Amino acid sequence: MSDAQAEATGPAAPAGQRDDPAGVTAKSSPRWLQALGLHRRKLRAWALYDWANSAFATVIGAAVFPVFYANVAAADLSANEATVRYAFTGSAAMALVALLLPVLGAVADYLGAKKRMLGSFLALGALGTATMFFIGRGDWMFASVLFVLGNVGLAGANVFYNSLLPHIAREGEMDRVSSAGYALGYLGGGLLLTINLIWIVFPETIGIADAETATRLSFVSVAVWWAGFSIPLFRRVPEPPRRLGQDEVAGMNPVRVGVTRLVKTFREIRGYRHAFLFLLAFLAYNDGIGTINGMAAAYGTEIGLGGPQLIGAILAVQFVAMPCTFLTGVLAGRLGTKRTLYLVLSVYVVISGLAYFVTTTLHFYVLAIVVGAVIGGSQALSRSLYASLIPRHKSAEFFAFLTIGSKFAGILGPAIFGWVSLLAGSSRLSVLAIMAFFIIGIVLLTRVDVPGGQRAARRADRAFHSA
Repeated sequence: MSDAQAEATGPAAPAGQRDDPAGVTAKSSPRWLQALGLHRRKLRAWALYDWANSAFATVIGAAVFPVFYANVAAADLSANEATVRYAFTGSAAMALVALLLPVLGAVADYLGAKKRMLGSFLALGALGTATMFFIGRGDWMFASVLFVLGNVGLAGANVFYNSLLPHIAREGEMDRVSSAGYALGYLGGGLLLTINLIWIVFPETIGIADAETATRLSFVSVAVWWAGFSIPLFRRVPEPPRRLGQDEVAGMNPVRVGVTRLVKTFREIRGYRHAFLFLLAFLAYNDGIGTINGMAAAYGTEIGLGGPQLIGAILAVQFVAMPCTFLTGVLAGRLGTKRTLYLVLSVYVVISGLAYFVTTTLHFYVLAIVVGAVIGGSQALSRSLYASLIPRHKSAEFFAFLTIGSKFAGILGPAIFGWVSLLAGSSRLSVLAIMAFFIIGIVLLTRVDVPGGQRAARRADRAFHSA
């Protein structure tokens, strides 16, 4: 068997995973659903949560709320003060995520409560988002608190959502299932953003008083979309069975058990060497991806693009990412996950180089389309590869590390971008500097032995279950 086949197929799933009580089997599903990795009901229900939660990332995180925060919530502040407060808000959300999620991930593994934890964070995020409707002029503190709650809800729910992947998908299915989730996410987020923009641009035409009211209603629509499309996951995806470790019994203080498990994982991290190496590679290249995503609007503004053009570019990324993410999952099934990830990251290296030469709206849109072609695949394959390298009985705990890493990965890249831009007097050299993150990530990825890491994770699962 080739390395690519070994990656794509992986070790056989345990007997419990081969059963399919929650959905139809692959043989009875249409071929196109099998190709997309959505051939069982529980897989479709799981992937639909990406469709649900991407509404927050797109409408609140990227397109609508940042403008509303600056123009309404922080209207009495200078532009610089508004930007500073918004930045501090993001940092506060990141700090809360870093403090809460590692322990809560371990607690969820101990209690067998991944779906309950997911539901709790979803409720927190959706409630905070819906309450944004009531933000008034000058209410920047209220807006900041709600934005923190929404982000903590999103990040927390994603930890437990992602941790369900290795429990519902067989090893050879993970790439396609993860890719299907991200693809649906880009489609869902782009669709709701399009609807919201129609509301905001043409409010009177559809019976809304004005653009500001339409903007407020868009926040409520995100909460309804997020919660409503999450229902299939809670109905169809089974809760993984609770597994007690050595020296653990039912009825112990879950927080204490969570902390103990976390300390033990740090001590045993050498046993998951390849998962740890992949995590380091992910931190490097994801910093580059995050910087490109986060600084694209600022870079576009610097070269003369207006608001409508930037929003158009965001929509282009969303809708291009959907089919390309599906295709990346299919490609990974043929080439292997690691090789496909090499290809995707190499495209990012090219993107960083080409961005230096962007001077027109057409150039910017072409680059946005290229980003859309690889952004979903990079995220989906990272999730599925990491899921195959970690022990299932610690999936929530390990995905908490990945989530925290993805949050902190957004610190160094923007800092370097800003520093180089300050020294050079232009952002053109900054985009070239970001290329280093992808090169470092690729180099670290070469050190990851995927089959070896998968074997180590399965050995840990067998030892845990026998104990």
